[in-house]
Amino acid sequence: MVFIPTIKSKLNGLFKLILPYSYSELGVFTFFLIAYGILGWYIALDYRIIFDERIPWDAYFSFDNRSIVMTGGSFERHPLSYYFFNWVREIALYLSDGKTNAVFRLALAWMSTLMVSLSMLQVFKYLKNIINLPLFINVLIILFFGTFSTPIILSFTPENFTYTLFLLTLFNHYAAIKLKKEEKIPAIPIILAGISIGGLTVTNIAKVFIPVAFEKGIFRNWKKFGNAVFRVVLTIICFVLLYLNRINFKYENIFSKTNSQYEKFSNVKSTPIWDMILSYFFGGNILFPSFIIRNKNNMKGFDFKGLLMDVYTSWIPYVFIAVLLTLIFWSYFKNFKNKFVQILMISFFIDIIIHCMMKFGLHTAYIYGGHFVFVYPLLLGWLFYSYKTSPKILSFLTVIVSLLFVYLLLNNYVRMVEFFWFLNQYYQ
Repeated sequence: MVFIPTIKSKLNGLFKLILPYSYSELGVFTFFLIAYGILGWYIALDYRIIFDERIPWDAYFSFDNRSIVMTGGSFERHPLSYYFFNWVREIALYLSDGKTNAVFRLALAWMSTLMVSLSMLQVFKYLKNIINLPLFINVLIILFFGTFSTPIILSFTPENFTYTLFLLTLFNHYAAIKLKKEEKIPAIPIILAGISIGGLTVTNIAKVFIPVAFEKGIFRNWKKFGNAVFRVVLTIICFVLLYLNRINFKYENIFSKTNSQYEKFSNVKSTPIWDMILSYFFGGNILFPSFIIRNKNNMKGFDFKGLLMDVYTSWIPYVFIAVLLTLIFWSYFKNFKNKFVQILMISFFIDIIIHCMMKFGLHTAYIYGGHFVFVYPLLLGWLFYSYKTSPKILSFLTVIVSLLFVYLLLNNYVRMVEFFWFLNQYYQ
């Protein structure tokens, strides 16, 4: 039977793509699994903030832990996550003998730890296998990325963004492999990516189609173009049918709910827009600002404390973000003709349009980091690559990223100490 070896080779390729395949990859994966795992273990066993039956949302940084775990989130933004989180919840309940206790929280935290660690691995693989950077540079960039606020928070947080981070990094790495080999991206991976990535957050499905537009000769050959259109349309049809089935084909609910959500999350005027863009969208996903404690209510009579991010209150974080953005856009313009860089940046622009221009959720844009924060280390990698024959500029870039890394590490360590103070005060 010919198809058995084919299936076996496909599975081997999948495992090779997802899991560590060299000593350096194993080292990176193990390091983050242990580091994030210890953090998640401690928080899950000693505090009830990861999952509390009484708190559906906003316990910390506007995440909807209990709501997401129990329902998958609102169908208009997370259309298919209900099915996904049924599995997550059942696995955690199985391990905790059906109780939402510390073991249940630990199971949720460790699943998040695994996903974020695998995301780190995918970024490292991309740097190593697609960009072909030296090991030292790869390690510097991945450690820098691993210290971002988004991976730290998501490493113990059961949320859509946690799994979206992994799926987006995985698909970007897979698509880059195909494009590097000048091969087309097959229909089945596109459909699976569209359903899984778009199912967790509907707007992200557009990112699945971006690499298809950069396949070799796609706009010069009608056959290739038609095949690409077929793959995209087939993915959309599969996704739409599953989406409509999820809401019993009551499609009018999508528009009414979407409009109400947009009005709710796009009309916050307490902070200047420019500051929300810098402090929340570009900054809060990377460099923790200071925190604000708010009085919250679960709408059923239970009062609790919520922790939110404030805008930056010192000039130093603004300089940090400005320098990092300068490096990112330097990389983009330096590698403007590079299709891999264009794919990353177009994906990033989708989030910039949604959150910065349309202002959707801009006041809490720091929670959306799982959708785009991986773009930073990859674009930094391409910046290093573009100067591989210029030792002086490479040294300059290494020094700058090293200084950014040191400041990021110190700042985020201090903020995590403040986070634990909050946990000790209100969530023991």
